Amino acid sequence: MAPMRSFDAIIIGSGSVGTPTAFFLAEAGVRTLVIDRFPSPGQGSNKSAIGGLRATHSDPAKIRLCLRSLEIISTWKERHGDDLEWHRGGYCYVAYRPEEEKILKDLLVIQQSFGLNICWLDREGIMEAIPGINPNGLIGGTLSPDDGNASPLLAVEAFYEHAKRRGGEFHFGEKATGLIIEGGRVRGVRTDKGEYDAEVVINAAGPWAAEVGKFAGIDIAVTPDQHEGAVTEAVSRFLEPLVVDIRPAKGSANYYFYQHATGQVLFCITPSPNLWGYDVRETSEFLPMVARRMVDVIPRLKNLRVRRTWRGLYPMTPDGFPIIGWTNEVEGYLLAVGMCGQGFMLGPGVGEMLVRMVLKTRTAKDDEVLSYVSPYREFKGLEKLQ
Repeated sequence: MAPMRSFDAIIIGSGSVGTPTAFFLAEAGVRTLVIDRFPSPGQGSNKSAIGGLRATHSDPAKIRLCLRSLEIISTWKERHGDDLEWHRGGYCYVAYRPEEEKILKDLLVIQQSFGLNICWLDREGIMEAIPGINPNGLIGGTLSPDDGNASPLLAVEAFYEHAKRRGGEFHFGEKATGLIIEGGRVRGVRTDKGEYDAEVVINAAGPWAAEVGKFAGIDIAVTPDQHEGAVTEAVSRFLEPLVVDIRPAKGSANYYFYQHATGQVLFCITPSPNLWGYDVRETSEFLPMVARRMVDVIPRLKNLRVRRTWRGLYPMTPDGFPIIGWTNEVEGYLLAVGMCGQGFMLGPGVGEMLVRMVLKTRTAKDDEVLSYVSPYREFKGLEKLQ
């Protein structure tokens, strides 16, 4: 039998969180192994993401993490040379009813208190920000101009390549089957192909986080929710911000869409009720439902041809906040799970913070963030801008 290979840290999952974490660990000189059941990076939930990046949230934890992610992604080409198709188009939440107006204005006070660059625009302001928007019943909305979008596939590939250049090791097509635990602390990981030694193991397994949690006898409150998305043909740019309509309707709690740097319009809904499970087969109901909603807001969208639809998994927590932190049950076992469909926008910021946790260089701001996303919180309430 081959001797057990040793690493400083092992990450389970090479997606929107695990891959940037591997990059930052390798950059810090930490000998890192990433284990993933899929044949290449980003083949779980990451490849289903539509690419929105925002710091427009309702709590300081996600705001701070996503502000850092925005900085990393928006400056990546300048610092590392890879084009991630980053576009600073902003996010625009529109209000057609007093109910949404109140929600957005109440949140605006909180968001501005955390330092977000966001403002309320009246009807005319929204019509200027989104040319061609349906003016009938439009009240106004919020605009956060520093938010934007990029390619999740290009981003995960860039983190992967740069992690490898810095010594990070990736094992694809290999499934973690258990943890090696001695004396109440992690000593390594078992897979279907071997065993590896490490004193730190990071669970970044996305929709499979609960399964990986059971390796340590821990129940992790993450359940996959099935979301559908689509992409149109490419056309000349006509839309800058990513548009979010939080009005509930039959079959969907909200929906959102934007025009990517390459010209396609990408869009997605939040299903209502939730669709729990691992089924990633697209449905015939999705496109007619979301198309009606989108054309109602921007009538000119009716002229676009849809090229493809798909279905992906959102790893949801009971309150809509991630679960990040060391486990009390097993020393050296670190959770970075439950991103609730926001792994792409949270991943880089989370990855940097995980490195500080591993190296024991956490800051006071890290501690504040971790208090919101602790694995041992009560999971009360619900994140207001999921």
